[in-house]
Amino acid sequence: MVKQREELAWRVGGPQGSGVDTAAGIFQRACAIGGLHVYGRREYYSNIKGRHSYYDVRVAHHPVTSHRESVDLLTTFEAESLVRHAMAVVPGGAIIYNTKSENTPLDRMIFLDPRLREDLKAFLEAHGLPLTSAGLLEDARKRGVQTYGVPYDEITKALAERLSIPKGIADRTLNTIAVAISAALLDFPAEYVIRGLKKIFKGKEKVIDLNIEAVNLAYDYVHTNFDTEDFEFRMDVSKEPVKRLLLNGNQAVALGKLAGGLTMQTYYPISPATDESVFLEAHSTFPLRNGEMGSVVVVQTEDELSAIGMAAGAALTGARVATATSGPGLSLMTEALGWAGINEVPVVVTNYMRGGPSTGMPTRTDQADLLFAVHGGHGEFPRIVLASGDVEEAFYDAARSLNYAERYQMPVIHLVDKALSSATATVDIFDLSNVRIDRGILAEPVEDANGTPPFPRFRMTESGISPRPFHGQPGHTHWLTGAEHTEIGRVTEDPVTREGMMEKRMRKLETACAEIPEEEKFRVYGDPDAPFTIIGWGSTKGAVLDAMERLAKEGIPTRFLHIRMLWPFPAKPLKPYLDSAEPLVLAELTYSGHLDRLLRETACRPVDYQVLKYSGRPFSGEALYDAFKKILSGEAEPRIIVRNPME
Repeated sequence: MVKQREELAWRVGGPQGSGVDTAAGIFQRACAIGGLHVYGRREYYSNIKGRHSYYDVRVAHHPVTSHRESVDLLTTFEAESLVRHAMAVVPGGAIIYNTKSENTPLDRMIFLDPRLREDLKAFLEAHGLPLTSAGLLEDARKRGVQTYGVPYDEITKALAERLSIPKGIADRTLNTIAVAISAALLDFPAEYVIRGLKKIFKGKEKVIDLNIEAVNLAYDYVHTNFDTEDFEFRMDVSKEPVKRLLLNGNQAVALGKLAGGLTMQTYYPISPATDESVFLEAHSTFPLRNGEMGSVVVVQTEDELSAIGMAAGAALTGARVATATSGPGLSLMTEALGWAGINEVPVVVTNYMRGGPSTGMPTRTDQADLLFAVHGGHGEFPRIVLASGDVEEAFYDAARSLNYAERYQMPVIHLVDKALSSATATVDIFDLSNVRIDRGILAEPVEDANGTPPFPRFRMTESGISPRPFHGQPGHTHWLTGAEHTEIGRVTEDPVTREGMMEKRMRKLETACAEIPEEEKFRVYGDPDAPFTIIGWGSTKGAVLDAMERLAKEGIPTRFLHIRMLWPFPAKPLKPYLDSAEPLVLAELTYSGHLDRLLRETACRPVDYQVLKYSGRPFSGEALYDAFKKILSGEAEPRIIVRNPME
């Protein structure tokens, strides 16, 4: 695929609202259409327009599972992206920049964080370089980075003249030009870039035609003006292209719910959860495998409490229901979660974890909702908490969570961290034969309901699971309140009945523990007998696997315990691995190590080392590799904080 390297890490940056996502989308799709494996990471501020955003795309002929902090090719069209990311480019890599912004003073970049501006100034002063973008370009050249100045204004002016259109319209192709410059520099066939932009602008023929001309002009400019022989990277299409899906975590969850039989979703807009419900709204009708059309009702409510209340009400009528939110919304939902718990209502809450507390960092990632998801709420009631580690797991877990909710008649919280929700990846086409719909134990219909006594909806059973009627089903009258109740739902405070009902509800967790297959609770990756054991959950999976692959190339065996079901916690089947771990290392995006606390609580086994990051950015394989090597050398403290001030 490349001249001297095995893969490519590409980064594009720009102001929020300038089309950075569109540029990355074109590049990713071009690579995916060419048969390459793709992994994309999106980072952006929580404002509408102006602040900096950037997108990492890592491509290779082999599967890739995480982003890289070091960049091979940085594509920019304004000064701030150049100065923010120039130092991330590796020797032998390249920077594409706008000649108009090649000598911009740092003090003129109004959205540059003050701390970062002072750090960059200090670096440039220490190296005797000017306090401008030109200073960082000079530093890059000294490190062996190729730099390619592009007069974007001249190219868009030529485009306007060629098509006899206003230059303002031609300027809208700036992102496409930036992508095409990158692709031409990599000797990547233009036809794939064009196919990629046709995917992005599907149905907008005039926009497609305009951007195709922009691609052709950009390729002509590179071939005419640049000598690219010194640039080490080349990107070829796969010799045997394989049809794959390219999607992000939000889309995978939405599709998993549809495949799993979802009939209704409620939500109140909140980042980063909203994208999933918006995707469902855009695909509220869809073709089924039998040739018929399916549909889902998506309702935007006035607040989060209404969202879960409406979802619970719909579930009682027999709808297969979910709601989606983020940390602040989950906090507001806890009263209704308790109501669903005491009334044994099957409802799924997809919680997209972001930086907290309070508003925190709405567009950054975190895993600090774990203990709240497991223990949040007043009183005790059973719930299942599961977490997905990658885009493929997000699809299957979304469908599986609906089954768990209905089979065990309890709330299910599906955790998806923001890093996964916005990460894009190529995955094999989902195998729908692995998706089944399990509605659990339903009450038998009654032919003649006249004079039937109240139905024992909460009948004491050995499994804790009682036959479930749908609201309005003749012959199944019972009561639903927020209070403790008898088998037919009538309010009671009788101590014996209370004990029986508490025990009945909590027995469902024992039933779930016994029935749910071990592979749905956790997976072991790497050498199953290796003493060096990493434990983690959620989207840290990709970076951990990346780091393990780097260690394996050095002959260092490791194993990874990736926990899928966080509650009920699989302490018993994990015990042999925990007992033989030397050392046990946690990798988690929290300050205090939530999984470590769960291990202490359920397995009496604390981890030996915590590798933590709480900046709101995900781990990279590079950073975890460095942390694991430090542990292996015996030089590490028990608590290692991963930092990158340039992210």
